[in-house]
Amino acid sequence: MTWSLRDRSLYLCTPIRDDLDRFVAECVAGGVDVVQLRDKDHDDRAILEAATRLAVRCAELGVPFIVNDRPDIARAAGADGVHVGHDDVTVELCRSVLGDEAIVGLSTHSPEQLDAALAARVSYLSAGPVEATPTKPGRDGTGAAYAALASRRAQVPVFVTGGVTTTTIPGLAALGVRHFVVVRALTSAPDPRRAAAALAAAITDSVPS
Repeated sequence: MTWSLRDRSLYLCTPIRDDLDRFVAECVAGGVDVVQLRDKDHDDRAILEAATRLAVRCAELGVPFIVNDRPDIARAAGADGVHVGHDDVTVELCRSVLGDEAIVGLSTHSPEQLDAALAARVSYLSAGPVEATPTKPGRDGTGAAYAALASRRAQVPVFVTGGVTTTTIPGLAALGVRHFVVVRALTSAPDPRRAAAALAAAITDSVPS
């Protein structure tokens, strides 16, 4: 299936967890409309097994499913695409493995990286982290101004990362941000469906229709 991300705004990034299938389903029921598996702690076999299950589940739920870093695992699992950073495999390699119709996302953390990314054959970009976050250890926050710059300059959707909450969404939206990546606000939530619904409502209330 060919997906457009322009009308998708709430992007879940999750590691492997014991309740992964149920957790993702609850998040999607609450309003998540893109799912990425990003796991740094398990081996390739465990990641492939989890990705294969999620590819099927996300197809049933009607949302695109993306694997972090590994186009080979994305292809083997039947995922819709892959997300990479500037220090990972190239966008060109991702395209050669997954094809022209696949989703390929690329992280950017600075205006210099953004300049290079604008010419790449990507489906979307990410910008951030706006605030320093434990999910990106050792990386300073880029600030909201960079998120606004990337959102303004890119011709593809820009999903902003780092510190996205119901409190920060209105300010980011006022700067032109339209797409948001969430990790801890959902992975640490006692009620993922309710948390996702609150985030989705904040986006709906803040982003011009």
